Amino acid sequence: MDSSFALEVFDKAPFTTVSFTRADGTPYAIPLSLARVDDTTFYFHCALEGEKMDCIKANNAVCLSAVSRCTPTIGPKDGSFTLQYKSAIANGKAEVVNDDEEKIAALRVICLRFLPQHMNAFDASIKRSLPRTAVVKITLTEPPTGKRKEYDHEGNEKRGNAHANEG
Repeated sequence: MDSSFALEVFDKAPFTTVSFTRADGTPYAIPLSLARVDDTTFYFHCALEGEKMDCIKANNAVCLSAVSRCTPTIGPKDGSFTLQYKSAIANGKAEVVNDDEEKIAALRVICLRFLPQHMNAFDASIKRSLPRTAVVKITLTEPPTGKRKEYDHEGNEKRGNAHANEG
């Protein structure tokens, strides 16, 4: 599936797993609450110190993966056990945001995505927490890709991008 499908998956997924590489070369993957601002830029927030920050210092290459739908099902035509799903993957570079204006803008986007009904508390929270909050920007280095398995109403597996926005 194309990048617009993949970006839609990232937008609808409740979290995105971000995979990092530790200084010793071992993998580290963690589900995070990412917010996207355009076709190549995602943000998340975290503590000023910790595993994610150590990984970024050692190797800033990351891989994002998300699933916005995963439903076990019986294949409508052949009775096989299967999953209907929508998934996406992307590669990028992570960097710590040091500019306070960009940090606040990124935190606003995150809050708008996950807690839009509480924006009235945003400014007070920023005043209280900004100095102890890290913001990380992920810039994709190539277009994301997606995959899906879905069946239409007649039980036929959907192919290509013709039905990308359905379901």
